[in-house]
Amino acid sequence: MVHFTAEEKAAITGVWSKVDVEQAGGEALGRLLVVYPWTQRFFDSFGNLSSPSAIMGNPKVKAHGKKVLTSLGDAVKNLETLKGTFAQLSELHCDELHVDPENFRLLGNVLLIVLAQLFGKELTPQVQAAWQKMMTGVANALVSKYH
Repeated sequence: MVHFTAEEKAAITGVWSKVDVEQAGGEALGRLLVVYPWTQRFFDSFGNLSSPSAIMGNPKVKAHGKKVLTSLGDAVKNLETLKGTFAQLSELHCDELHVDPENFRLLGNVLLIVLAQLFGKELTPQVQAAWQKMMTGVANALVSKYH
């Protein structure tokens, strides 16, 4: 179990309260698919992913990115119980979707880049560290059902 200090919780919730899940989610998932093209294999049904501009403009990528970030809101609300919070999603991604567990870590890193782009100087090293800790906790929770 990951423990968060009051300062870390404040840093995470402070940024989260300003996040536009549709914008940031679409940007993060789109960047993941562009920067790490092998991750596209999980999105065959999304249509045109043939170029960076096609990916970044793809409405299905944007919609799924929003869904991912909306789910991340559950992490923000349940920082002390990430494993339980993401148990069902872990089972889905392991048993049905067969997602490579490394993809969760990659997405967390891409999301931090997006947050830095959106919030600039607000994303201080301390805030980044708190977010990195949360994203690592989320990635670990999402792989907890893998066998």
